Amino acid sequence: MAKSALLKSSLAKKYWMALTGLFLCLFLAGHLAGNLQLIFGDALQFNQYAVFMTTNPAVKLLSYVTYISIVFHAIDGILLTIQNRKARPIGYAKENPSANSHWASRNMAILGSLILIFIITHMVNFWAVMHFDENMPLQTTTIDIAGQKQEFYLTTDGGYLPKIQVEQKAVLIKNRTEFFDAAANVKLKDGYKDLHKITFDYFQDAKYGLIATIMYVLAMFVLAFHLLHGFASAFQSLGVNHPKYNGFIRVFGKGFAILVPLLFATIPVYIHFFAK
Repeated sequence: MAKSALLKSSLAKKYWMALTGLFLCLFLAGHLAGNLQLIFGDALQFNQYAVFMTTNPAVKLLSYVTYISIVFHAIDGILLTIQNRKARPIGYAKENPSANSHWASRNMAILGSLILIFIITHMVNFWAVMHFDENMPLQTTTIDIAGQKQEFYLTTDGGYLPKIQVEQKAVLIKNRTEFFDAAANVKLKDGYKDLHKITFDYFQDAKYGLIATIMYVLAMFVLAFHLLHGFASAFQSLGVNHPKYNGFIRVFGKGFAILVPLLFATIPVYIHFFAK
């Protein structure tokens, strides 16, 4: 098959749509496992997870693959929608569309567009803050010493650094997370970006926390509908269409499409209504 045909044919687009879609399903499962630490873990565990996800070379490579897959999946979906509408006869199946396909399958482009908007806003609120916000806080803890509460920065070596040293300029923070001795200009330790605090503050905000929680939950409803059709459809596009496997794929796909968005939606609900 010529290169132009590989990129332009409807069959090729469906293959790429299926492959990127299934890869993103794997990403969702991994991302969910990490985010559930917001409920079942503590702040340090979640911030350690955030450091691992942003510094490990293999994970960083997978992150770039994920970004590319999201963009490719979105563009491929738009092109397929346009191509299908051009190929469809006027008035086809308009009298009773529900008899020909499920609602989700007829509205995959709309559902996908809404999910893309959510991903962009989600990355602005969390990913961009984690990577670029110079004012992002570092994780601290309060320790009672001789009856007096003192605040310390947690460091990646499992130690502590008194916050007062930074306030008194004896220790400087460079590159957003590195502690340096101000006099000797020698690096002392590394701190943790407090993504846990950023996340909790976002969903517990007095003005916008409830709205943010509701919008997140609605986005997960949209994701669920998108996955309900997309998961099984991906396997069909790849040619995995056999009576021996179809039943399992449908059941597993429905379970995945319901459980994963539900667990994601549980996180902001827990943070807003139940977490301290």
